[in-house]
Amino acid sequence: MQKPEVIIFWFRRDLRLHDNAGLYHALGNDTPVLPLFIFDTTILNRLENKHDRRVDFIHQALTALQNQLTELGSSLLVLKGTPHEIFSSLITQYSIRKVFTNSDYEPDAIERDEQVRELLDKHSVELISSKDQVIFEKEEVVKDDGLPYTVFTPYMKKWKAKLSDDSLKAYPSEDSVSWFYKTKPFPFPSLTEIGFEPTGIQFTSPVVNEAIISDYHNQRDFPAVAGTSRLSVHLRFGTVSIRQLVTLAIKLNAKWLNELIWREFYMMILYHFPHVVKGAFKKQYDAIPWVNNEQQFESWCNGQTGYPIVDAGMRELNTTGFMHNRVRMITASFLVKHLLIDWRWGEAYFAEKLIDFDLSANNGGWQWAASSGCDAAPYFRVFSPDAQTKRFDPELKYIRKWVPEFEELTYPRPIVDHKFARERVLAVYKKALTSK
Repeated sequence: MQKPEVIIFWFRRDLRLHDNAGLYHALGNDTPVLPLFIFDTTILNRLENKHDRRVDFIHQALTALQNQLTELGSSLLVLKGTPHEIFSSLITQYSIRKVFTNSDYEPDAIERDEQVRELLDKHSVELISSKDQVIFEKEEVVKDDGLPYTVFTPYMKKWKAKLSDDSLKAYPSEDSVSWFYKTKPFPFPSLTEIGFEPTGIQFTSPVVNEAIISDYHNQRDFPAVAGTSRLSVHLRFGTVSIRQLVTLAIKLNAKWLNELIWREFYMMILYHFPHVVKGAFKKQYDAIPWVNNEQQFESWCNGQTGYPIVDAGMRELNTTGFMHNRVRMITASFLVKHLLIDWRWGEAYFAEKLIDFDLSANNGGWQWAASSGCDAAPYFRVFSPDAQTKRFDPELKYIRKWVPEFEELTYPRPIVDHKFARERVLAVYKKALTSK
């Protein structure tokens, strides 16, 4: 029997049918497009917690996609395995003209895509990758000498200077849905069949609150206030278009636009300097002799440090999978500078718990706090939890929500003295960074 002729669109960090660059290009080839998502066992097997909010979010987002595709007479093919295994199998079932996808800039993703590309090449199938999750990628925003930026402000200025109407032009993939491969619904695996359990989160389509974005510069640092967009998880998994958000930011709020540019800055740092995944961007900071007290680390993880603003943040994270960005900086600084615990321990904990976990942003944020990253806080900058509380949670609303017992005798004493911690970290960093 003749194999069906198809083009495959491989969904990854772009779980939407609208304004999707790779999908738009796939649908414009006069050949039925088979939509595919792979639960990559290379990634899943690393996840020890089977109640992983990210996997649950992806599964629910895919369910929403499946419902849309079913209404169009098509279906999302959801498979579990390594991409190499999956494509090896699909080649035997379909006559594949081309495979379209959107670019990913993480080192492991680049390696995965090259393996798939080599496999497809052997069968004369082209893998075509599009820019979709950023406005500018790779060498599009670099210094005049062609080298990548390592400081945000000049990167941001070049990024804005390069911006044009074409940069923000939408890809109306939703206008060509008649080219989706017509089929009865494929079997859709349950979360349990993938090897995970429900977490209680509820996927909803992204809601862009223009009033919050308009006032973002005034409210963004106060964790008790609903002053941030809460779109980070949607950006992470591509359930919203970055072009849509940047267009809105230009209209509504320059500070919010800068935050979107920070996201791309860290993505390109990861792309150009993949060593940051395992070590310091500034390699001399790998010489810091960490204390790495496991008992204090557990206290930090559990929100039992005796510093209410730190504990509030950790409890919010553990309970919801989210932490306010100001508090992310406070908790990260505390772990590294107060407890002298390796930033990679904290980075890994956030990676496990954050529903919006993005390797580049998480790594960039932690290296910023540890002073080891590009354009990071200087090593002698040590956040005072009390000063941060007075400035950003003056009425203690955030603390009272997450640490209601903070004024009770049951609340733990501080696990480290601030003055002692500050003097210790300054001495340790200075010695490590000045010794040859």
